Parts: sequence; structure tokens; C-alpha cells
Amino acid sequence: MQTIPLEDTFGDITGKASAGRGLDVSHLAQATGIERSRLESFMADKAQPSEAEAHAVARALKLDPAKLADSGLVHWHPQAFTMPSWLRHQINAPYPSNGYLVIDTVAGVGAVVDPAGKPKPIVDAVRNAGVELAYILVTHKHRDHADALAEVRRAFPKALPVIHELDAPEVGAAARDARGIRDGDRLPFGDGAIELLHTPGHTDGSSCFLYRGTIFTGDELFAGSIGRVFGPHMGYAEQLDSIRSKIFSLPGDAVVLPGHGPASTVAQEQAHNPFF
Repeated sequence: MQTIPLEDTFGDITGKASAGRGLDVSHLAQATGIERSRLESFMADKAQPSEAEAHAVARALKLDPAKLADSGLVHWHPQAFTMPSWLRHQINAPYPSNGYLVIDTVAGVGAVVDPAGKPKPIVDAVRNAGVELAYILVTHKHRDHADALAEVRRAFPKALPVIHELDAPEVGAAARDARGIRDGDRLPFGDGAIELLHTPGHTDGSSCFLYRGTIFTGDELFAGSIGRVFGPHMGYAEQLDSIRSKIFSLPGDAVVLPGHGPASTVAQEQAHNPFF
């Protein structure tokens, strides 16, 4: 996997937190003592705050001050990730988003995670791997993670699509007859299994897939940030709780493979993600 920059900037992080907390720039200016115009320039990434200013904004938004300075000011980047032999990665053009192919060469089976963008590279990757596609795993309903689902299903009609019932309707006909998701359910895969986790927050049906100590988090959790909340029923509090209870409960060396940005680990996110 090539080096990928962090998905979110200081402005992205603080924008998500302010929306989640229901605090506009006027309230932040009052809480931090920083002039509104200067705050607006930070949140639009037109100026870089000092560490003292970053800490003040973090405290007002209930973010971790030191972590916001590390991640938001790009003082930190997750350690380089070495691709295991059972995993393939691609950037889904034209979005970009991360697409993945999980393979068990001994059993001759594969699973695509988040089929989006141009379908041909996805179909070619499966065929080049020489495996039968067993599952098409969709972390959530947004088109930059699911709009190639119909084409991939046409190419591999025996593959079972898997998406949470709360998100499936917006994917439309491509999600027909999909398998739903319940916490802790396991999909047989070669000599192991893929575990399903419902992690509401980014969308009501946002879900993660756990395999061989690696968790595919979609837009629920990024390296150094989280995805924006799109409701309508689940919100910011549910998202933070989902991550704490279902992702951060994994061992520290569990690999986090998000829907955008670079790979990370649970331990690195606990140490550097300003939302926690």
C-alpha cells in the first residue's frame, strides 16, 4: 500500500467535532477567547493555529488537546503498514476511497470490501487472484463505497452481498437479497471466519468487518479522525460509543483499515486520535 496522507485536516476534525457538539463559530470564539475571524481561518484550513490555540479549541470541543495538535497539525502519521499476503488494496477511482480484497488462496475464496468507482479494476483483481468471490462486504450506503456493487454482482453472481438493513434501502436494487448484519455474526471464510460488527454513527447502518486481527472500518474511524455523521437516527454520541466499545476493545495491535486515508492500529488510534 502506497503512502497515503491523513484523511482529515485540522479544519475537518474541528468541523466534525463542532457539528457533533452543536457549537458554532460564535460559541467557540466565546469559549476559547480566539477571534471569530481567526477561528474561521483555522476551520477553513486557511491558517494554522499555534499549539496554544489548538489546545484551546480542543478543550472547547471536548477533544484531546495534545492529540489534536499531533493529528490536526500533522505532527503525527501512523506507522507504515506492510500488506499481508492475504490482502489486496486499491484506491477506488474517481473518489478516492479505499477498496480491499481479502483472499484465502488455500480455500480459493475471496471477499471484496467496499466496491466503488470503476468496477473493472475490482473485477480484474478478483480474477487475477484466482479465487471464487464469496462475499461483497459493504461498510455503509454511500456511493463512494457501494456504487460498483451492481457491476461486481453481475461479474460474480454467486457472491453474497453483505450490508446492514438500515443502509441497504438507499443502495437500491444492487442490495437485493443482501445478508444483513448483527453484532458478532460470523461468515465462514476458508478455514476461518469474517466477524460482523454494527457500528452506527457515520450512518445508521455503518458496520465493520473483522478478519485475522484486521478491522475494515469504512468511514466510522479514520487514522487520526472519524467520519462525519449523516444520521438520521444515530448521531455523534453513538459514533464515539461504537468506536470505544467495539473497535477500541480489540487488541492494540489490531490493524485498522479505513475507507479513506492510511492504515493504522487500535493502539495508535487510542494514543493519537483527538476524539478519544
